[in-house]
Formats: sequence, structure tokens, C-alpha cells
Amino acid sequence: MKIYALLTAMLLNGGMVFGQTDPVIMKIAGRPVSRSEFEYSYNKNNSASVIDKKSIVDYVDLFINYKLKVKAAEDAHLDTLTSFQKEFESYRDQQVRPSFITEAEVEAEAHKIYESERQRIDNNGGMIRPSHILLLLKQNAPAKAAEIVKNRIDSIYNALKKGANFQELAKKYSDDKGSAVQGGLLPWIVKGQTYKEFEDVAYSMKKGEMSKPFSSPAGYHIILMTDKGKFFSYDSLKNNIYRFIEQRGIREQIIDRNLDSIVKTLPEGATRETVLDERASDMSEKDSNLKYLIQEYHDGLLLYEISNRKIWEKAAKDEVGLENYFKRHKKSYAWDEPRFKGIAYHVKDAADVSAVKKSVKGKPFQEWASILRKTFNNDSTIRIRVEKGIFKKGDNAVVDKMVFHVDTAQIKQIKDYPIDAIFGKKLKKGPETYEDVKSKVISDYQDELEKVWIEALRKKYPVEVYQDILATVNKH
Repeated sequence: MKIYALLTAMLLNGGMVFGQTDPVIMKIAGRPVSRSEFEYSYNKNNSASVIDKKSIVDYVDLFINYKLKVKAAEDAHLDTLTSFQKEFESYRDQQVRPSFITEAEVEAEAHKIYESERQRIDNNGGMIRPSHILLLLKQNAPAKAAEIVKNRIDSIYNALKKGANFQELAKKYSDDKGSAVQGGLLPWIVKGQTYKEFEDVAYSMKKGEMSKPFSSPAGYHIILMTDKGKFFSYDSLKNNIYRFIEQRGIREQIIDRNLDSIVKTLPEGATRETVLDERASDMSEKDSNLKYLIQEYHDGLLLYEISNRKIWEKAAKDEVGLENYFKRHKKSYAWDEPRFKGIAYHVKDAADVSAVKKSVKGKPFQEWASILRKTFNNDSTIRIRVEKGIFKKGDNAVVDKMVFHVDTAQIKQIKDYPIDAIFGKKLKKGPETYEDVKSKVISDYQDELEKVWIEALRKKYPVEVYQDILATVNKH
């Protein structure tokens, strides 16, 4: 009888069952967590690249706290927010959408693009690869300037007719410096890529033929037809076509078409979303890593949202809470050496030394920068240069010299601002208010809020951990 009772207890509490390959390792708020899910999370967060590795036992509490926060977010219906749903669906679709297209379909589309371009080019004269010598001439140039350029191109042409080397003259005289270094050689050209005047001449030429001088909107040219031919082969352009497909979103267009085709075969009311949901479910059943990857993103979004509301944003905006926390832990923020809370500034006029002090005296420290900017530095005039902060010895040479009396401090003079001054107070023991160490207080206050929150979640939601299953993690 005791044996049957033990077996029943194991079945009810989620312990190991004979033949069960993925047993429940714990229950959090009544929700079972499989061993494989825990292993996925543990192994991912304790990989070789992770510095602060945790033991399995230590990781259990971190995992439970994580899941409790997600549960709290779900109970707060944060997963119903439109912003959450859009972001989660977008990520899920990144994982699922590629399954609605095959490489054969991409290859077919690539061939289709290639063939369309090949026919367009080959039926329109094919490709040419000319070399040219260009002498630049601005449109509407004065007649005298045009005459000079025309005489120069004619002289080059006459030299070529007498046997001069085209490549050498292109390097020496052509104003198209990009092609000149190549002896005038241009890339392969198809119709529509350059000036009509240039194309009309070039496409009328035979391979090896040289043109007479002629003009285009760029100036005067002489062309040597280096090569002519049909469009490039598919294999030589395949990588470029695939890049084009990705850049233009053609792969996604094919996926959309395929999804729409599937929707048409389904009962009325089905949508792309319906198909994506079903595919995500099917793929997750077959691939546990994908399942937990999608789950991880889902939970991570919820964790971020609720943590921001409960901890991060709340702490940053809770001025009363920050001030009270600071007062309770003021000794924790004591300094090992004095600080100077104030400004180190440089002025042109000696009268501004006292004027600066007068403008901020008695005003809240956090407002000093705004006051000084409005009073002394407007859009057209910069009367003072200021550094504001809480300085320790070594932070600022002016403060070192005038406050901490460091004889070796070297003050670097600022051009046009020869007078150095300071204003503020020396804090010997520690900060006056939480504002003086605000970032540290916020961080510590957030830690306290999280601790209190976790304690409340632990009381609210039941947690059961099955130690016998935990002992088998990464050992089965």
C-alpha cells in the first residue's frame, strides 16, 4: 500500500515517471516547468563565454524569480498590450516566416530577374566596353574656351591617326581621371547608362574601331571600341542578384504570396496570422530550442515591461523614495576623502568673477548650469567657460589649486579667458543630498525595490522544486 501511495504522490507532484523523457522539474504558480526548459535557460546563461557562471543550485533561485516576474506581468495583463503583441509577433515571425519559402523558389526568382534583364539588354544592342579620351567642357562655355578644347581634341586625334598609343594619350590627357589610369578603359556599358550622344556613337562602332572627336554634355570624346558582347552569364551575376533580392525585400514578397495562397485554402476568417500561429506551434513541437527561444523572447519582453514599471522607472522618478532611502543609508555614501561641490570657471572680465557667484548663490545646485547659460552665454556671446560637478582631488586643476591647495597642480590657460575662479563648498564627510550621488542611490534603491518585490511574489505564488529531477539536470 505504501508503494502505491508513493507512486501516486510522484505522479501528482510532477516527479519522475517511468518512461517520461522530459519530466517536470518544478512548478511555479501552479505552472509546470519541464527539465528541458530549465536546462535550456541554465546552459544558455552559463555558456563558455559567460564570466559569472552559476551552479545549478544557485541558478534555481534566479530562474524562479524570473518566472515569478513573468507571471506577475501576465496577471497584470501586460501581454495584452498592443505594443507587446506587435513586438513579440515581429520577433516570432522572424523565426517562422523563412519556413514559408524554399531555396528553389529563391533560385527561380533569381533566374527570372536575370532572364528579364538579359532580354532587355541583348534586345537593345547588347553591351559595349569602350575606352575614351575626354576633354571636359562646360555647357554654354564661351566660344573662345570651346575653340581651345576643340583644337586640343583634334590634335590628340591627329596624333592617334599617325600611330600614337591610345592608352598612353588617355593617361596623359584625359580629364576622366577614373578611366585615365586604366588607359581610358570604361566599365561595361548598356544603353541608358550614359549620355545619348556618347551611346549613339559608341553603339555604331565595331570592335577595334576608333571614332572621330565628338561632343556630349560632358565635353569632347574620342572612343576606341575595346569590346562588344551579349549580357553576362547567370553564374557570374548570381551573387549580385541574390543581394538584389535581399535588398529589395523580394524574399519577403514571395513569403507573403505563399502565405496568401495558404490562407485561400483555409476556412473563411483565416488570416496570415492564423497560418503563422499554426506554423510556430508546429515548429516548436519539433524543435525544443526554437520553442524556448520564442518563449524566452516572449517572457523577456514581459519582464522588461513590468520591471520598468515596478523598479527602474519607478525608482528614477520617486524623488521622495530616493531621498528617504538616502537618509536611511547615508553612511554608506561617505567619502574617503573630501569633495568640492561647485563650479570651476574662466572669465574674460574680472567683474564677471563676482557676477557668476551672485547669479547662483542660494539657488539649487542642479539649476546652476541653466542659470549660467542664460545669464552669461547666449547664442552670440560666450562670456564664461564653466565646469560644474562634484570634484575629488585630481579631477580638475583649478579645483586642485584653489580648493585642495595642491601646489603641483598645473592650470591650463584657456585662450581669451585668462581669469580662473571657483564657487561652491567643500564637503568633507560625504554628499549633502541624494542628488550628489544620484545614479548610485537610484541603483541601490532599485535593488531594494526588487528585493521587496521578490519577497512579495514568493509569498503570493506557490513554488515547488523537485530535487530528484533537479539532480538529473545535464546528466540524463
